[in-house]
Amino acid sequence: MVASEHWGVTPDLLCFAKGVTSGYVPLGGVAISAAIAGTFARRPYPGGLTYSGHVLACAAAVATINVMEEEGIVEQSARTGAELLGPGLRALAERHPAVGEVRGLGTFWALELVRNRATREPLVPYNAAGADNAPMAAFAAACKKGGLWPLTAGNRIHVAPPCNISAQDLAKGLAILDEALAVADAHTV
Repeated sequence: MVASEHWGVTPDLLCFAKGVTSGYVPLGGVAISAAIAGTFARRPYPGGLTYSGHVLACAAAVATINVMEEEGIVEQSARTGAELLGPGLRALAERHPAVGEVRGLGTFWALELVRNRATREPLVPYNAAGADNAPMAAFAAACKKGGLWPLTAGNRIHVAPPCNISAQDLAKGLAILDEALAVADAHTV
């Protein structure tokens, strides 16, 4: 259910938010390891505000976790990433010189867009704006024209469809990305 499980890591602090309630009710939290929690055995934990532990938000979180377990959402996300999304994004990278790297797990991925694959020069400079950001803006506009609303950050596009996306909808999204990446390719050397 959390990425740290893939590498056998036990985090001291694990922050979570939005998804824990399916986004229906605002809730965020921090799961704290026994070692960290032990430091607060004799002093107050300085976290939490007025709405901490809100009953409605916590009930929505419990319901969401139960549904995810009952419907095998985490397992479906893992299969989708391994069998469809990851291979589909790697195939796009083979066809498009603007894709410098593909990374991700399950249904949470990113494409790093580059100007030059050999040097890994980013498609746009760090914190680009205006004319400096034109290649990413053109790429994002091409995605939107195709019906896909992209989440871009710097020279990356985050590909994070719903965990229960159908194979057909995923194929449509990948086709739109394929066309939009041709726009980014025009800015490569």
